[in-house]
Amino acid sequence: MSKIQLKQKLFVTIIILIIARFGVFIPVPGIDHNSFYSNIAENDIINFLNIFSGGGFSTIGIFALGIVPYINSSIVIQILTNILPDLEKLQKEEGELGRQKITQITRYLTLLWAILQSSAITFWVKPYVFNWSQSFILDCMITLTTGSIIIMWFSEIITEYGIGNGASLLIFQNIVSGIPKVILKYTNNIYNKETIYKFLLLSILFILMLTITILVQEGKRKILILSARQLGKIQELNPQSYIPLKLNQGGVMPLVFASATMTIIPYFSQIIPHIKVQKLIQLFYPNHIFYLPLYSIFIVFFSYFYSSLVINPEDIGKNLKKMGASIPNIRPGLETYEYLKNILNKITFLGAIFLFIIGLVPSILSNITHLSIFKGLGITSLLILVSVAIDTAKQIQTYIISQQYDNMMGE
Repeated sequence: MSKIQLKQKLFVTIIILIIARFGVFIPVPGIDHNSFYSNIAENDIINFLNIFSGGGFSTIGIFALGIVPYINSSIVIQILTNILPDLEKLQKEEGELGRQKITQITRYLTLLWAILQSSAITFWVKPYVFNWSQSFILDCMITLTTGSIIIMWFSEIITEYGIGNGASLLIFQNIVSGIPKVILKYTNNIYNKETIYKFLLLSILFILMLTITILVQEGKRKILILSARQLGKIQELNPQSYIPLKLNQGGVMPLVFASATMTIIPYFSQIIPHIKVQKLIQLFYPNHIFYLPLYSIFIVFFSYFYSSLVINPEDIGKNLKKMGASIPNIRPGLETYEYLKNILNKITFLGAIFLFIIGLVPSILSNITHLSIFKGLGITSLLILVSVAIDTAKQIQTYIISQQYDNMMGE
């Protein structure tokens, strides 16, 4: 790849991200946006969804749904691929054609999901609509659904013609766009030295936590493998021949879904009017007795769930056998599968504990310093930023190395 091509990819990526950002601020007509915004400002679910839409759920812009339907559809397809043999065959045996078919199915599912979510939002904003009618319902649903499909198209353009993963970069942009508001909100009240010292301390701890997050996100257990040519020469194992098992296989997704699930719990008290049930549900609210235990259970559950989606020890064992390779002192077949499964379970549990601990850090620091800037930024946002930044930087580095290699070959 030439330097010009790299510049073109960067240009395409930046232009698409700018257009996507502008769309968030183009409001859906017919809604009293000021009244709506003031009433949902403290809504936990909306604030959580705004992470992925860049504030779109607060503004009800044409791109309000953002990349959320596409992400949901991708997750559903990942789950179904591990359940339905036909989809698994498409992914593993049909090659590029099979992947294209799965992509097409994901697009159709995204359209269906966008229609469902746009209809829910349309009826949700009914109290703030100037003229409620069938015409408004249809217009609002079509606008939001079309906006979601356009965002999906933007993400695919970035992935194919730009730099990095399109969906991840769109989320990255939305998170970054909200950081200045959070900082401004909590720095407007800095009037004394004590508050300034606390803010500086938080800044240092933030950088430290960011560094630890990067190290853990990149952390992996290397399982050395032995090829058939190396039999009888175990002492000469090639350190570059190994299976990398990441400490955090599911990335940020376990924390995302655990956090989303915990924000839904309070709404059960509104659905179920019984007083005793409401008191029981309140025990699972933040800062109550059962909140942290349930939160940790959800994180561990989703960590193991996503680990099972990302990597399959049985498939690794089969591939090693096909290549004539094995793990030193471990027999091929069932013993290899059990060995890998045992290691994967251990590192997945460690990764889940890491997510849980780092998820508590903002609340702990905010309670100590009485500054809630970390809560505003959110540790989920931090993990997403770190993951996307690392992946994008690696891709750019790969293009640069490829350029240098091409120049060497040309000489």
